[in-house]
Amino acid sequence: MVQYSKKIQAVPEPTIRRMPSYLAFAEGLLRKGQQFVSSTQIANYMNIDPTQVTKDLSYTTIVGKTRVGYEVKAIVDVLSEFLGFSVMDNAFLVGAGSLGSALLHDSGLNHFGLKIEAAFDINPATIGRKINDVEVFHIDQFRDLAQELNVIMGIITVPAENAQTVADLMVAWGIKAIWNFTPARIKVPDDIIVQNTTLYSNLAIIFNKLHQDKREE
Repeated sequence: MVQYSKKIQAVPEPTIRRMPSYLAFAEGLLRKGQQFVSSTQIANYMNIDPTQVTKDLSYTTIVGKTRVGYEVKAIVDVLSEFLGFSVMDNAFLVGAGSLGSALLHDSGLNHFGLKIEAAFDINPATIGRKINDVEVFHIDQFRDLAQELNVIMGIITVPAENAQTVADLMVAWGIKAIWNFTPARIKVPDDIIVQNTTLYSNLAIIFNKLHQDKREE
């Protein structure tokens, strides 16, 4: 039987970032029919220390049992709920260009509890189209549709020079959380949640490591 902890603690961001990988690993084990998993198995998959796994999972309501480990299904159920993946949240996307279109085609977002209800742009050639069954509207319709559909999350995939303007509009129109895919660092009120995801920063890290040996020669 799984034991549950009643502790409620603030969770460090690095822990939150690792948890989706724990979840994905557990889902894979569940599909294979494995019932229990140890912190060492998870740690080997993640290439981290087992004590880190134990500490990370201690922030949730589930703990393992000595010589048995964690119940795989419980990890899946608890982490899905803990991370907010078990409840579908709706979002609007602004910027239906190449990056925005790629996100609209990513059906996997639904698995993680995110549904993009509508996309917005200012390009006449894009407005009125449907991308993976998501309609593209003119940005002027954002406010009314956000109120009508009660959407409070926005995704920014516009050129970097337009990111702040879009963020300002989102805040003015009732958006409470912004997922920013541009290199720009937007400024918003303190009560607005912002998560920056910059693909180019990750690419720079890859290139830096890839060419490090050449620089050291």
